[in-house]
Amino acid sequence: MTCRLGIDVGGTFTDLLLFNDDTRELHIFKTPSTPQDQSEGILTGIGKILALSKVSPGDITSVLHGTTISTNIVLEETGAKVGLLVTENFEQVLHLARSQTPGPLAGWMIMEKPDPLADLEVTRGLPERINARGEILKPLDETAAEAIVRDLLGRGVESITISLLHSYANPVHEKRVREIVQGIDPKLPISISSEILPEFREYERTLVTVMNAYVRPKMERYLANFEEKLRGIQFSPHISIVRSDGGVMSVQRASESPVHTMLSGPAGGVSGAAFVASLAGYENALGFDMGGTSTDVSIIQDGKPNISRQTTLGYYPIKVPSVEVHSVGAGGGSIAHVPMTGALRVGPESAGALPGPACYGQGGDQPTVTDANVVLGRLPPSLLGGEMTLDVKAAEDAVGKIAGSMGLDLHRAAQGILDIVNENMFGALRLITVQKGLDPRDFALVAFGGAGPLHGNAIAQLAGCYPMIVPPTPGVLSALGFLYSDVKNEFAQTYIRTIGEIQPGQVSEILTQLGIEAKKWLGEEGIEEQNQELHYEVDVRYLRQGYEFSIEVNPATLSNGGLEELKTRFGAIHERIYGFRLEQPVELVNLRAVGTGRVVKVSFPKFEKEGPDPAQAAIEQQRVYFGGNFVNANVYDRALLTAGNRVPGPAVLTQTDSTTVIHPGHVGEIDAYLNILIHPEGTPLS
Repeated sequence: MTCRLGIDVGGTFTDLLLFNDDTRELHIFKTPSTPQDQSEGILTGIGKILALSKVSPGDITSVLHGTTISTNIVLEETGAKVGLLVTENFEQVLHLARSQTPGPLAGWMIMEKPDPLADLEVTRGLPERINARGEILKPLDETAAEAIVRDLLGRGVESITISLLHSYANPVHEKRVREIVQGIDPKLPISISSEILPEFREYERTLVTVMNAYVRPKMERYLANFEEKLRGIQFSPHISIVRSDGGVMSVQRASESPVHTMLSGPAGGVSGAAFVASLAGYENALGFDMGGTSTDVSIIQDGKPNISRQTTLGYYPIKVPSVEVHSVGAGGGSIAHVPMTGALRVGPESAGALPGPACYGQGGDQPTVTDANVVLGRLPPSLLGGEMTLDVKAAEDAVGKIAGSMGLDLHRAAQGILDIVNENMFGALRLITVQKGLDPRDFALVAFGGAGPLHGNAIAQLAGCYPMIVPPTPGVLSALGFLYSDVKNEFAQTYIRTIGEIQPGQVSEILTQLGIEAKKWLGEEGIEEQNQELHYEVDVRYLRQGYEFSIEVNPATLSNGGLEELKTRFGAIHERIYGFRLEQPVELVNLRAVGTGRVVKVSFPKFEKEGPDPAQAAIEQQRVYFGGNFVNANVYDRALLTAGNRVPGPAVLTQTDSTTVIHPGHVGEIDAYLNILIHPEGTPLS
């Protein structure tokens, strides 16, 4: 027997999904997260899911782990003391940054500029200089470099970053400085910018390399401790860590480049959403991942998640490949409050895992979104398959504080909490669609996360995106996405030329060499050649424009009219997003090869459709609040629904990892893969 285990550690719950490759059975389990040591919650979950599935530890051949360790280290400012080595006279690179402030208009008034992750007192300039063409203008002074490194070590630095000017064009000085550091202290973690991000833009390249050094020591300790604890329970599968772009890499690679794991959890969810949407027959979909602390929204086009070259973590811009996700502080644990303005607000503060919403009965007394759902009858009396009983009275008392502050009755106050949090999440969806020239009505909506199916129907109504798809395992879809993830990495080279300046064959030659590097890396990760895939991209912009787009290309055709065709494609993309195109020279900025190692995918069983009547799954009726009144709604056990069933709203569908609400005037159809496809009654599925 061979099984694969996906593990997603969230702010509130740790999700586990076990897939049996032989029987194609899925087993899921959710357990409260343990922020003080994520591995404790994981081990608890592993023990429970093994008992639930009756699988022995030796049957699990692969573990895919998405972790928030690196993200938490940055947000909580608990990373290593980083020594930063830069080119002489560029010591303030992190302080100068980009001179940009966040919106709205008065963002500069309220912005709290974060302190650099490497202090100026442990930042040193090295006597050396290389120009943008990779030519050495001033050789590295190795004697001075050694003295500077010894000084930093004497000041107690725990990790070293080396980010020299124009090292993307010629890394020779960075590599030599690394050798000097290793000669003095072989165990000291070292991050060099020409390997972490070999692209131009000094601030972004330095920042992401410093961030890698900042989180690396703790990440190395966590992963080593995690492997040791697994061995302690006779558990020895191959462990892969999920990357921010939806791929996976080995523990060793993750220890060396933890900055690539910053968004590993959301990346797994988007990968899972793309998989489920394709199964349901919708290649274009919006991902709606609502958890206990936050909501992540994403876009899937032509069956693939959109990949961004830059994301943000707090105020820090992170230039690493990642699934394009927009997050808002809106989740089941988001706290509702009435500030001095008298206008109801929801979030971004969250009750988290502890104490959690008031209805969890763990000491929380603040009104949350989950409490509002309990008050309105949209949640069953217990969660997690009966392991967590909800305290309805505590939820009513908590929401009653809002009702009293605003002079509303209890249920209108609870409905107001839901309306506001739904609008907040709809605003996030508009940012990734309307702001980029896309109509949300052209997309399906995949609702997942513990609270996604609870709010998905309301979001679909606001955005007009149907059907709203609820996967069979919505609460643990990120863990499922991990099992669907391929081994992946990127290799890039800065190449700044206008299309008119490029010599025939030049770009193809560089891309081919980058492809060779990608294939070598995949081989080192244990991927056989027949399972290796390459695709190529170029970053394109108008001459001297500040931002660029990544466009996929075929190196074989670039020398034969392909560059002119690329120029035309760029103009069309620019016009779609910004509404215009220019008669300006078009410039290439970066060339990139993306190497992918295909893994055996999870395959869901397909069921023959039966009759539309879902009566066999109906377990009770309960009163649920919609549109200002309570109405009778059927409650269904989702596990008893079969392909072909049609569930009319209002209805509540319960399962171990989530709860789905179907609003009045809507119907949920169970497809051949047991997804729920919710759409307005009388409107056929497209």
